[in-house]
Amino acid sequence: MRLDNAALIFPAIRHRRWVNVFRVSATLTEPVDPAVLQRAVEELAPRFPSMYVRLRTGVFWYYLEELSAPPRVREDYAYPLTLMQEKELRSCCLRVMYFQDRIAVEFFHSLTDGTGGMIYLKTLTARYLSLKHGLEIPAEEGVLDWRETPGAEELEDSFLRHSNGVTLNDREPNALRLRGSYEPDFLHLTTGVIPSDALVEAAHRHRATVTIFLAAVMEETILRWQAEDCPDRRRRRPVKVTVPINLRRLYGSRTLRNFVLTLNPGVDPRMGDYSLEELCKVMAAQLAAHGTPQEMAGRIAANVNPQQTPLIKAVPLLLKNPIMRTIYKLRGESKGCINVSNLGVVRLPEAMRPWVRRMEFIIGTQRSYPNNCSVATLGGETYVNMIRNIRESELERRFFSRLVELGVPVAIESNQQATKNGNRRTKN
Repeated sequence: MRLDNAALIFPAIRHRRWVNVFRVSATLTEPVDPAVLQRAVEELAPRFPSMYVRLRTGVFWYYLEELSAPPRVREDYAYPLTLMQEKELRSCCLRVMYFQDRIAVEFFHSLTDGTGGMIYLKTLTARYLSLKHGLEIPAEEGVLDWRETPGAEELEDSFLRHSNGVTLNDREPNALRLRGSYEPDFLHLTTGVIPSDALVEAAHRHRATVTIFLAAVMEETILRWQAEDCPDRRRRRPVKVTVPINLRRLYGSRTLRNFVLTLNPGVDPRMGDYSLEELCKVMAAQLAAHGTPQEMAGRIAANVNPQQTPLIKAVPLLLKNPIMRTIYKLRGESKGCINVSNLGVVRLPEAMRPWVRRMEFIIGTQRSYPNNCSVATLGGETYVNMIRNIRESELERRFFSRLVELGVPVAIESNQQATKNGNRRTKN
């Protein structure tokens, strides 16, 4: 299977500082039975052929090859999102893990995005609970019928289908780079557990959605921090937060592969100071203006058109890799400071709800983003995961403290001083 348009870049930009996987997880109300989980993984193989694959290297492009046997589940180890090395990618591009009461799946970015990953996790968890407890769980709320044959639309490259052929010129200034003391052997994960109603209320007070509110608070946090470090306003850099846009909602796609593009709403602090209310307004306006189906189709075309050029097709992969790395360095991360990626409210079939107490989404650090933020909500709690590959915890301290100042209570969990797979929990 060919890589989809968004997936093409990921094998080429592999780097020890860039975490090439993301994680979704379900925490149950009882310990996980690994034997039953293994059976569930095996039974889902025909339903998810685009997930049960390994990465192969061709003459002109990388491609994905279906596995001859489903992967083996393993006990969770070390810390979340350990780098998926080339040897592992040649064997399998996803990991299914368990620890105590948690089921976690980590995906190489070329397989799918957060929405596709969550659909797989929901279906896997549903099948596990059916096997373990004999539950009848309907195919609804993102749970697929594991006995069905996958439809062609689920396996399509929706970027190719929805490109309008007209390239959008999306030049924009580079953003501030966050820095810190790099730590090569550990990813620090700090989770803010927030009552969903308090978060929604705070967002509504600022006339914003939860995603816009969290992104605006993150932007305000970085702006204040930069002002302290750089008193000379003329030397300050634009602060922009990268927000992924789920294109399935714009185009009605049902693909299980990647179908996300990012926007970088932000402000230039050289123009003056911004209140949080103003940041919410600016962010909402920029996302509304640039997140239209028409403009997104132009952005898709900007990525798709070069891929389809006969000259580019004829260039051997050995030469394509440095070209793609250069393009990614210039355009891929330089336009934003940090991701705020919100999967939104995770909904489950009624039969599953008593058995699942927590669902989470964690994205990794990037080559030049030492920090990243991802969000998911289940029931009455929102889980805000802040991850970093640097020693300093200043950004998450400032961000969560600002939420508390705004009347949003936050319970903090961290793996910073934890033993293997353990958590140290404190509360603000």
